[in-house]
Amino acid sequence: MSARRDDLITRLVAAADPGKAPGQQDYMKSDMPYHGVVMPEIRRITKAIAKDHPFTTREEWESGVLEIWRGATHREQMYVATQLAAHTPYRQWLDAAALSMVEEMIVTGAWWDHVDALATNHMGEMLRRSPDAIRPVMLAWAADPIERDGAMWRRRTSILCQLKYKAETDLDLLFHAIEESMDSKEFFLRKAIGWALREYAKTDADEVLAYVERHTDQLSGLSKREALKHLR
Repeated sequence: MSARRDDLITRLVAAADPGKAPGQQDYMKSDMPYHGVVMPEIRRITKAIAKDHPFTTREEWESGVLEIWRGATHREQMYVATQLAAHTPYRQWLDAAALSMVEEMIVTGAWWDHVDALATNHMGEMLRRSPDAIRPVMLAWAADPIERDGAMWRRRTSILCQLKYKAETDLDLLFHAIEESMDSKEFFLRKAIGWALREYAKTDADEVLAYVERHTDQLSGLSKREALKHLR
């Protein structure tokens, strides 16, 4: 175990409220236990680890993040790995070269708490920095064969990766990602479709209203309710 990971675990254990851990685990339906550390404290610990054990190269950053992620015994350790990967000094490395690392975290995380953070923060940043490389990947992920391991989470990532883009949203990419999963019965895909449309509606409500109207027979009730939540 590296000094970084050893220090991280020591800090998490010191900050833990074991009484909170069972409730956190139940809420997240997690097989992995929790220490019982709340998110503001996780953010503080992440910053402290980044300060006391800084990454100096891309290679060290990637290997260090994956060491924490792969070796996690409690869910908060994975949250720290996710936050370290997008910590301000290291965001410069969230580009096409980081795809393998982030895809591994999405596929092995395989639940909304991990995937949503990775989609909206990490993949979103990667798409901004390396659009020519990442856009085709998102187009492919949108149509990922559903029987493939991790396909649902890749699809969800393709739908949510532009969640923070506002007026910079690539509508062709967004609508392609939505339409590839529009007929899916999967709750997490239906919810993601509605969430992405609802968020874009803050930028262009008329576009979202028109889109929902055009696809009213194809979109699930959940997707439509989410999309129009603040419009009607």
